[in-house]
Amino acid sequence: MQTSVKTGKAVRFMAESSRIIGLTQWLQTPAGRYLLEWEQRHIDTAVADLFGFHALQMGLAELDALRANRMPHRWLATESLQRPGAPSDGDAPAHKAAALALDFDALPFDSQSLDLVVLPHTLELARDPHQTLREVERVLVPEGRVVVVGFNPASLWGLRQRLGRVRRALGRRRELFLPNAGEFLGYRRLRDWLRLLSFEVEAGRFGCYRPPVASEKWLARYEWMDHSGERWWPVFGAVYFVVAVKRVRGMRLVGLVREQRVRANGAPSVVTHRQQREQEKETA
Repeated sequence: MQTSVKTGKAVRFMAESSRIIGLTQWLQTPAGRYLLEWEQRHIDTAVADLFGFHALQMGLAELDALRANRMPHRWLATESLQRPGAPSDGDAPAHKAAALALDFDALPFDSQSLDLVVLPHTLELARDPHQTLREVERVLVPEGRVVVVGFNPASLWGLRQRLGRVRRALGRRRELFLPNAGEFLGYRRLRDWLRLLSFEVEAGRFGCYRPPVASEKWLARYEWMDHSGERWWPVFGAVYFVVAVKRVRGMRLVGLVREQRVRANGAPSVVTHRQQREQEKETA
């Protein structure tokens, strides 16, 4: 009897696991397409007027985060060898980013060599999100920008995801609304991480206020919530994006303060000894 119970639990676990999909598959659902459309539109606006020479997008090949940017050197980095349908470096269109395969925890770029890095849901799926963010800080030039996109745990989508995980932990058969992989990174927590790494948040925005429904028909019916949400409950959007600037802080003496400090530290003793030698020569 005990063996049959364990076998039944194993079968249920395999059934639940078979329904777990990754972020790539989830983005093909109506809710995923709705999310991608919002992210693409707002990231295009955020990166369009950022100037420099080198830009990098880390992860989420389904989103062309650098298409509106005009930097001459642009890369799309993934942790797999090549994204499906991705052109090779030789036949890529001029507006497309070249594909790279690398480790997000140890970026193969020199320190202070990139002007822009875009992280679309990258920190949520990273093995060590804080180390990934430290690497981004290392490779960015002073005054370089990082754009971070992530799911908001303080939203209807985040609440639905937490309830689904609780029910799964209790042994109930319940499909998750969002992919099971990765952990949500809250907006305030992300700001704290950025502040610790000497970033200054330049802009932030929430979006996707429609409830977590699976069908395209019901998503269309709740379109009015996008307009109401931005006005009445702006911080409860299902997704957020943040634009932060890398600041290199240092002390610089200017004007009268610098002159006074130089005069006080070294000039008086030098002038005094020189005057003494001249006085001794005149006396002799």
